[in-house]
Formats: sequence, C-alpha cells, structure tokens
Amino acid sequence: MTTAHLQSNSVHCAEKAPAGWNSYLTKWGYDGFHLRSEWAEVFSSAFRHRTCFLWMQTDDRITGVLPLMHISGPIFGSFLVSQPYLNTGGVLADTPDVASQLTERAVQLADSLNVKHLELRHETRVEHPRLNSTNTEKVHMRMELPATADALWTGLKSKLRSQVKKPLNDTSLSVTFGQLDQLDSFYEVFCRNMRDLGTPPFSKKLFREMLVQFGDAAEICSVFQNGQPIASGFLLHGPEVTLIPSASSLRDFNHTACNMLMYWHALKRSVERGQKAFDFGRSSLDSGTYKFKQQWGAEQYPAVWQYCLRQGNIGDVRPSSGKFDKVIAVWQKLPVWFTKLIGPEIVRGIP
Repeated sequence: MTTAHLQSNSVHCAEKAPAGWNSYLTKWGYDGFHLRSEWAEVFSSAFRHRTCFLWMQTDDRITGVLPLMHISGPIFGSFLVSQPYLNTGGVLADTPDVASQLTERAVQLADSLNVKHLELRHETRVEHPRLNSTNTEKVHMRMELPATADALWTGLKSKLRSQVKKPLNDTSLSVTFGQLDQLDSFYEVFCRNMRDLGTPPFSKKLFREMLVQFGDAAEICSVFQNGQPIASGFLLHGPEVTLIPSASSLRDFNHTACNMLMYWHALKRSVERGQKAFDFGRSSLDSGTYKFKQQWGAEQYPAVWQYCLRQGNIGDVRPSSGKFDKVIAVWQKLPVWFTKLIGPEIVRGIP
C-alpha cells in the first residue's frame, strides 16, 4: 500500500495519516474518536497490522475519511478491517457520494490484496453495490450520564444500589485508578478471565500502546481484595463519551460483587470528568451482558457491520459460529501462563 498521487476531488491512499486528519475528525465527536490516527500506531505496534488511510480531498480540504487495517495471519487468512478491536469504524464523510467513493476505493484495495472480506464497522448503513453482507446481531449499549455523582447514584434502581452497596461496605476491597502503574494488575485479571472464557488474550502491548497514545484520556480502574487484583477495566475518555473496551473480573471472587464495584467507580469517574455518556460496548439482544448493561440504564443503539464478502462466510472466525466449541473447551483447561505465551499471536489474526 503506497501513497497515491494527490489531486483534488479524488480518493487518496497512504500508509500515514495526512495533515488535518484528526482535525477533520473533531467535527464528528465520539464517532471520530474511533478513527483517529493514534489507532494506527496502536494496531501497527501491537498487532503488526499494515495501515492504510483513505481520504477525499476537495480544494485542500478533507471531506471524508476511511482508515483500514490489513490483518493477515497463517491460521485465519487475510482481511481488511475498519477498525479492528473497536466496535465502531468505517467511513465518515460529508456526503453520501464521498462515502461511496471511499468505499469503492476500499473494495478495490480488498480485491488487490485478495482478502477474504472487507469489514466496515458502521453504525449507520452506507450504500454500495459491493457491500454484499451485513451483521446486525449485536447492538451498542450506551448510557446517558447526569451532571453529578449524587444524581448518578439516585438514578440507579434500588435493587442495583443494594448490589453496589455490598462491595462499597466491604473493607477488604479497595479501588485504584492508574495508568502504566496499573497495567500489570489489569493484564493479570484480563488473561485469567480470557482463559476462563476460552478466548486467546491480546498482548499486553495493545493496552500499553493505548495508554501511551491517548495519554490522560486512557486509564485503568482496578479492584483489589487485600492487595490482590480481582477486577479491572480499561477506560478511554473520548469526546463527551467514555468507553470501556475491556473489563474483567475473576470468577472465584464473584461473591464479592467486585465487578459491580468496578463499574460503579468507572461510571462515577466518567461523571466527575464531565462526560455526557458511557459506552458499555456491544452485546447480543437479551443476552446476559445485555441485561447487565441495561440494569445500569444503558439503552441500545444499532451496530451495522457491513462487508464486501469475497471468500467464505463472515461468521467463519467468530466464536459464536460453533466451529470452535471443542477448541474453546481445550483452551479453558490451559494454564494461564501458556495462554499468555501463544494467545496474542493467534488473536492478532482474528478480525
């Protein structure tokens, strides 16, 4: 993927973001946060993905953008994705025509790279004849936040307040916010939880790079019992919205309600920072995670992941497909140290 010749009213392609990329994204608020150039640094460093920035320029003014990551591995094959790891990505453009032209260039790139599919993680549908498959089985769960922590507390239903009061009154539990100083604690809980779920963990480098690239906008919230980390969440404070791309707790400590304590403090932290909403991430309708997020006050918003499917099926590499049930069962029995060793190389190839 090389830099294309620059001319007005055409789609440009380069491995580095052009001047003005992030400035253009500011007008898109939280949606734009998911496409910022820092993500390319995170993904290329942590996953070794090749980056490609597509943008439309008119009279030296950017009018649309589409960042892409080329994911390639020996197990699952090759894919073109915007954005991997994140729940939101794809095209942002001033007009439908610009969006269509950017999508057309992405499809051409998918053809030239001979990937299995192009995946654009939209929230609203983009029309293009080559986008021949759509996944809408999950929804975004987001919660509007009040102006104060007191209002946040009184806004919770009484049953939920009771569930939070239990760990709040447990003197063996403590909560700490931090950044790189909390990374090891977070990663220990994360890897143990991933093993229990039967899922390979991301490398620690992914989370370290997010902390480095996003500075004060990134932090970790950890719950400790007598000094041992038992729950931890990674927070990113985007424009007016806080997201929690990863949150884990240890099953052996479910009785402490440490997960409830961690989420309460994450929400409270977001309110204290003046955020307007909290993004709990995606969930399948009426699933356990959906109901967990809904009880806090989260409401559902559409997730429209669109594909240019060239080979196979869009569900081929998804755990929910049923193809990996035996592998998941075996993974759950592996020692955590071993999953840390081999897991990151496996999961980097999953779009």
